[in-house]
Amino acid sequence: MNTHTKLSRRGFIVKSISVLSTVYFIPDLVTTVEAAKPLNEEVKSDTKWAMSIDVDKCAKGCSACVDACIEENGLYGFDRPETDSQWIRKLTIKDIKTDKVKVVPMLCQHCENPPCCDVCPTGASFRRVDGIVMVNQHTCIGCRYCMMACPFKARSFVHENLTEQVTTAPRGKGCVESCNFCVNRIDHGIPTTACEEACMKEGHKAISFGDLSDPNSRVSQALKTKQNRRLRADLSLKQRVTYSSI
Repeated sequence: MNTHTKLSRRGFIVKSISVLSTVYFIPDLVTTVEAAKPLNEEVKSDTKWAMSIDVDKCAKGCSACVDACIEENGLYGFDRPETDSQWIRKLTIKDIKTDKVKVVPMLCQHCENPPCCDVCPTGASFRRVDGIVMVNQHTCIGCRYCMMACPFKARSFVHENLTEQVTTAPRGKGCVESCNFCVNRIDHGIPTTACEEACMKEGHKAISFGDLSDPNSRVSQALKTKQNRRLRADLSLKQRVTYSSI
């Protein structure tokens, strides 16, 4: 990575999240079909987990994806909306030109060039070779540089002592956390996220998740069906979460 690239990536902090990117197409990257990783195998670099969200299908007033994330990861809060952890939230966005209002699910964008990892002083924020961006609670010192660096405000800080946790999603006071694409499911051979599953059960099918290396995966099929955008594509973060109808 050259110095110019690193500086330009960190320079985004002063920019706003509100600007939408230009339209792009994600090509068929690899033709080999890869199944979800068995638990006893290492993560493979030829697996490329990604998510496509069709905003037109996202129902206003529906909280199925948010509720499923809370249950899956034990994100039970303290009735403090300003500080309680939110791994996925729904934003209401109004187009100033058309006055059209849309609801946009916002979560960690799992960037290929993640600024949160760039600024982390301990390496606690890291990106797996399959594209999932995570936080290691054992080495996170709670400096929150990554929260300041994220242009999507996708990370949360745990302020309180936690008493109700699920064994598949360990958390800790004083640590930063965010969506990890339900990595415990993936590593147990279940190639779907809780939010996608809940959205499908509600019949909306707004969220499509899967492996970009598999042309038959739900996300690959969704990307073939509609044009997708990356939010803030001007930052060159190359997010694995993309949006259509936005």
